[in-house]
Amino acid sequence: MHMRYRLPYAKNCKGRESLVSSRRNEMLKKTFAASAAVLAMAVTTFAAPQSAAPKNIVVMIPDGCGPSIMTLARWKKGAPLAVDQMTTGLVKTDMANSVITGSAAAATAFATSFKTTARYLGLGPDTSRNLTTYEAEYSNADLDHRPLATVLEAARLQGKAVGLISTSRITHATPAAYASHIQDRGWDNDIMEHMVHNDIDVVFGGGARHLIPSGSSYTTSFGDVWDGRRTDGQNLMDVLADKGYKFVDSKDGMASVLSGKVWGLFDDSHMDADLDRNEFHPTQPTIAEMTQKAIEILSQDPDGFFLMVEGSQVDWGGHNNDPIYMVTDFLAFDSAVQVAKDFADANNETSVIGFPDHNCGGMDIGNRSWNWSYTGIKVDDLLGPLAGMKLTSGGVEKKLGGDYSEANIISTVQTWWGITLTSPDVAEIQALQAGDAGSFNYALARYVSKTYTGIGWTSHGHNGEDVPLWTWGTNRVLGTIDNTKIASMIFNALGMSVNAANNRLFRKLTDYTIEDDDPTEYSNPTVVVSLPTATARMEINRDVLEIDNGTTVDTYDLEGLVVKVPATEQVWVPQQALDIMATY
Repeated sequence: MHMRYRLPYAKNCKGRESLVSSRRNEMLKKTFAASAAVLAMAVTTFAAPQSAAPKNIVVMIPDGCGPSIMTLARWKKGAPLAVDQMTTGLVKTDMANSVITGSAAAATAFATSFKTTARYLGLGPDTSRNLTTYEAEYSNADLDHRPLATVLEAARLQGKAVGLISTSRITHATPAAYASHIQDRGWDNDIMEHMVHNDIDVVFGGGARHLIPSGSSYTTSFGDVWDGRRTDGQNLMDVLADKGYKFVDSKDGMASVLSGKVWGLFDDSHMDADLDRNEFHPTQPTIAEMTQKAIEILSQDPDGFFLMVEGSQVDWGGHNNDPIYMVTDFLAFDSAVQVAKDFADANNETSVIGFPDHNCGGMDIGNRSWNWSYTGIKVDDLLGPLAGMKLTSGGVEKKLGGDYSEANIISTVQTWWGITLTSPDVAEIQALQAGDAGSFNYALARYVSKTYTGIGWTSHGHNGEDVPLWTWGTNRVLGTIDNTKIASMIFNALGMSVNAANNRLFRKLTDYTIEDDDPTEYSNPTVVVSLPTATARMEINRDVLEIDNGTTVDTYDLEGLVVKVPATEQVWVPQQALDIMATY
């Protein structure tokens, strides 16, 4: 006999079924009593200087940029930006082990309130590598490789609807840090499994290949075939369907969804750059359209919502040293910010907070071509070279079709960028490609920026300076703050302390064994716990507890994930799982 129990969250049942047997009802009372005690300790008064805690929170992140992109975008648009009225301060960006952060560590900081090590997602740092200037609120022993509750998870525990949007694979660093607890940002399959089992109401972005088993494929509504990359044999599209999600793959499909839980993945990998979308994949929605639809759906929850929106590819324009890529993706992001602002203005219960996670490429207006004549730069000197650019540098490389001959490069760049390269230009681009630029599109963008535009760059990597802070709606923030304080403020607004969220979602499991373990990051081992009258099993990366008493198997849907950290071999489970197991 097999019984399945869906335990309601302490604040809001959100449609989950109650238990039927008297024994289980008694167990549930004990479970809720423990959970309520934890929650009662967690609730704090939100001492806002302007108003009560917001019902809705929208976080807007243009990955990888600084204030210079605002200036270039304003010139390019020819009008004020949505973020112009929102600028209220600066955000410090260093991570636990470096002055210059990586995206995974940055996102973990503003999703959890703790700095961490490069490539870690939703985990405490490898404390042996910490900068001497980094002092954690937890002791090092407690924080080391510990799974960390995120503001998205806390919002869900408080009964709010939650959503994630990105223009990259949804498993990329920034969205992943809000919904997974993974030791390496490159483990997309594990990240996707965390996301699927983390009860997110709305997910929009790319990366469908990590839902589909390797050797299988998915045919889209518009006829493309997406091959799977999962190595564990799971079809997570089936899991989403079993959990009651709609799945859509195009902007038309997204537009048709009016309510309910939905995943919309619009490419097998990353979505297209905003400038390239109409040329290569016109079926994809814009970031503003995704934001509008997500707010439309999430705002139907009477308890409010939390939404994170990432303009993922602003960063990639910076890495490329590609000014047209960076500025057009920032303008697309700014349009999404306007959507959130408009909702906040109409709603009066919404806080919008935006910030880049770090700068990238060190883009600035002015380069060595203008060393001694910068006071003579006209608007056309700045914008003229960008006017003929109809694709990103990556889009131009696609148009080469694999033919890197001098004649084809000159012709293709003329057609899609409106710039007439010379033979010496092509030779220099090819030399850069063979050198530290590493790819044709990086070399093309870097050379053209230096030679034909007034845009300067410092590197192809991230930068370590402070970045702008933008706030709108209720409880605006002023001044220079650490990136960890963004999460702290959101936890406070949600009425749940950081410590209470961590203690509720992640408790060390003791006295267990692991079945079907495998050293690869994509394995699905099962944690086994021997109880006085039964045996408990929990699969890593999922939210399910099964207890077999020899006669029946009782299955419980947990309010959090079962996480194993490879560096320490430690398994962490929700407090709820411990409470349930204590009744057997």
